Amino acid sequence: MTAAYEPYLQEILLDEQQLQRRVAELGRQITADYQQVDKLLLICILKGGVMFLTDLMRHIDVPHEIDFLAVSAYGHGVRDSTGNVRIVMDLTEQVEGKHLLIVEDIIDTGHTLKFVMNMLRARNPASVKLCTMLDKPSRREIEIGVDYAGFEIENKFVFGYGLDLDGRFRNLPFIGVVKPGVVLNE
Repeated sequence: MTAAYEPYLQEILLDEQQLQRRVAELGRQITADYQQVDKLLLICILKGGVMFLTDLMRHIDVPHEIDFLAVSAYGHGVRDSTGNVRIVMDLTEQVEGKHLLIVEDIIDTGHTLKFVMNMLRARNPASVKLCTMLDKPSRREIEIGVDYAGFEIENKFVFGYGLDLDGRFRNLPFIGVVKPGVVLNE
């Protein structure tokens, strides 16, 4: 039987073992960097960052809290090239005086994360750092510092491990590249 995602998959870019190995490495690095911090808050950018967050937090061995932020920078299925970003769901936790670690699935142009980081900095946290599973520096339009990156990838359309393809396939344990010419639902 053919898996539902197979007609869309050109290749597996990162398999489950590669992802889990790198998540564990990031968790160890974050643990070492935050040993002396007593108020660490992991902020997951929804929806794509959920799988990464749940795996990552299992490898962070310092006390921490989690919260969620949903932002929208897309219009009709494509990235809004104007950089317009809006908050769809705000945090429930107060961030003042806390060390914030933003957990994101992928960074490409930088517009969304720049907006989020500026918004959070205005709330007077102790610090704000950024952790992403995937980084696409070739797509960057705005300079943004990435403190922790799982993998740097080329400009390919990817899905799986939290990243959706037309709202589907976030549950895949790997990250795949979409076949060229694939037509998605409108």
